[in-house]
Amino acid sequence: MKYLFFLITSLFTGFLGLSQKPDYTTINPKFSKKINFYLSYSVPVVSVSQLKKMDKVTIFDAREKEEFNISHIPNAKYLGYKDWDENLLKNIPKDQTLVLYCSIGYRSEKIAEKLKKKGFKNVYNLYGSIFEWANEGQPLQDNQGNTTNKIHVYNKSWGQWMENKNYVKVY
Repeated sequence: MKYLFFLITSLFTGFLGLSQKPDYTTINPKFSKKINFYLSYSVPVVSVSQLKKMDKVTIFDAREKEEFNISHIPNAKYLGYKDWDENLLKNIPKDQTLVLYCSIGYRSEKIAEKLKKKGFKNVYNLYGSIFEWANEGQPLQDNQGNTTNKIHVYNKSWGQWMENKNYVKVY
């Protein structure tokens, strides 16, 4: 009976992805709890500090075009979510290191899963995504390549997790 309980518990925690959660935190621990609720950790995650140290990485924004145009991580390429554009990947080698982000990491995780199915080997999701990037005071660019203090926060409910007062929230 104990063996059956252990087996069921192990399967249940594995199914929920509880055993795969990294030991990352965000500036706001409540934000980490929210992220951990939404992510399945089906692809590896990297922190903001890890991304900043990575060489030869291609960064993709998995938000909608309107969000990307307001601001994005410098040098990130638009990939999209609802109508993500596979053509943007045709010149990307399958072994290229890719980091995807969105607002908190949910949408980017879903697109990262698709990329892994298409044979990309080194695909990562940015933990906390653009909200944590901004919360940590990292720079953002607009669609003209200029530094901006604006950030599209999707809506007011999700916008609560973008807490850096140096940035202006756009809905």
